[in-house]
Amino acid sequence: MTNYDLLAFGPVPSRRLGHSLGINNIPPKVCSYSCAYCQVGRTLNMQTKREEFYKPEEILKSIERKVKDAKEIGEEIDYLTLVPDGEPTLDINLAKEIKLLKPLGIKIAVISNASLIWQKDVQDDLCKADWVSLKIDAVSEDIWRRVNRPHKSLQLDKILQGIAEFSHTFNGKINTETMLIQNINDNTEEIERIADFIGGLKNVKGYISIPTRPPAEKWVLPATEHSVNRAYQIFKEKSIDAEYLIGYEGNAFAFTGNIEEDLLSITSVHPMREEAVDEFLSKANGDWTTVEKLINENKLIKTAYKNKKFYIRKL
Repeated sequence: MTNYDLLAFGPVPSRRLGHSLGINNIPPKVCSYSCAYCQVGRTLNMQTKREEFYKPEEILKSIERKVKDAKEIGEEIDYLTLVPDGEPTLDINLAKEIKLLKPLGIKIAVISNASLIWQKDVQDDLCKADWVSLKIDAVSEDIWRRVNRPHKSLQLDKILQGIAEFSHTFNGKINTETMLIQNINDNTEEIERIADFIGGLKNVKGYISIPTRPPAEKWVLPATEHSVNRAYQIFKEKSIDAEYLIGYEGNAFAFTGNIEEDLLSITSVHPMREEAVDEFLSKANGDWTTVEKLINENKLIKTAYKNKKFYIRKL
């Protein structure tokens, strides 16, 4: 007997996906990685073989119930998101589940660690979704093994090749997510290599994130604001459409009339150059005392890159 409440959760607010109804198509914690920063903890069952975990009809029934409940109370759902406590592409029924969910008329998203994307059947399954997020925390073998701690059978070069192939065949929206860990993958050399790779993908938006919840390993620390700003600037230099994903949903880019809230909202998405802040304050009939106040309250950080001053929300 399946507990339907465990197969779906939300809707929850998501800056990338609006109102997202989560789908738990993998039991905790079955995964091909055991990422050092994972908020779910260490992987209990590490595997790369795809299998059936739940009947697709059970997942459909659970989602139908959640969608019905949400509609009855007037809650909108923008995406049905396969984001389980494990790797969603380990589910051999992924394509069938997406096909069953399509008639609900809600877009389908999959958030994957990309470890199995070198397999043709996984690429084909993901092509049936509308929006796919792929993890790229490192492109150097030693750093990849330290951060993502992959199953022993996985090969990084095959994964990167699979990501590149998928980006040229998928017709939906692709996002990459790079989780930066202090003194591990946040150095300039690795960021340059990651940006070079992402810059060669087709129609991709690159998100830069940090651990915002307790990680699997105590030694994991989030990259500093200076490192995150440097990564953003390097991504932009490689012509990548880049944004932060640092756990603050806020009203990104929305001008609400509250100068403090708007500054924090914008700088949680991307850093603002000094002249951009100056222009913003002028339009909002504000002045630099607001910025100094946010810095003194430890809500805003001033940093630099290539002799330019930037402001970023305190992580």
